[in-house]
Amino acid sequence: MGTRSRRDARGPVAALLIAALVSLACAGGGLAEPEGERPAPGRSQASPGPSTTRADSTTSVAEFEQDVADAQEIAERYWAAQFKESGQRFQPIRRITPYQRAGEVSCGGQPLPRNNAVYCSQGDFIAYDVAWSVAAFRQVGDAFVFYLLGHEYAHGIQVRLGINYSFTIQQELQADCMAGAYLGDSVRAGALTLAEGDLDEFREGVAAVGDDPDQPWFAEGSHGTAEQRTDSFFRGYERSLEACDLG
Repeated sequence: MGTRSRRDARGPVAALLIAALVSLACAGGGLAEPEGERPAPGRSQASPGPSTTRADSTTSVAEFEQDVADAQEIAERYWAAQFKESGQRFQPIRRITPYQRAGEVSCGGQPLPRNNAVYCSQGDFIAYDVAWSVAAFRQVGDAFVFYLLGHEYAHGIQVRLGINYSFTIQQELQADCMAGAYLGDSVRAGALTLAEGDLDEFREGVAAVGDDPDQPWFAEGSHGTAEQRTDSFFRGYERSLEACDLG
């Protein structure tokens, strides 16, 4: 996204970071108001205008914060348009909350640990360990920030639409598809600009978060194999929300 150097997302450190990041990303799902939440990262004066957003190549904390803010803005704009088209009122997720210490933010009385990112439905917020997320951003690349935010935001949309599957894997693969649709549609609309290699980064990053092949699909917390998650993401990316079984 934008002009940036390529980073290899296939190394063992990248796989470990990202597999942990998204395997924990939905662990907090019921959940009341957070405690000690911080405000979402602010947008800098250098931020692109509302019509087009570019993510670029730097690996600073400021760039990470900008990417989170840009991803949030694009997601809100995208889902607002989808809800308007279907005649429904859209309510953005209340806040995106970075935290630095275990227990600094809690969901329904359950403190969030380090190395985590989560959408909490009762409090209607996304929270993430900022230091760990920045490390993953530096290792894997900035395009993955947009995927991660899109995946978590999709869980908020599932709640708004009343979608509730019997098995975790169904919920997670649908969120991958919805994240792909938000990104693919935003690129086609000109709201987001991809640089050379970004599609490979999405593919490598999403594949890295797949479950162990031996994990039963019906196990609590299953998110899908690398192949399932990649297929779901790119099905949404290429075919939009029609591919995501939203009903």
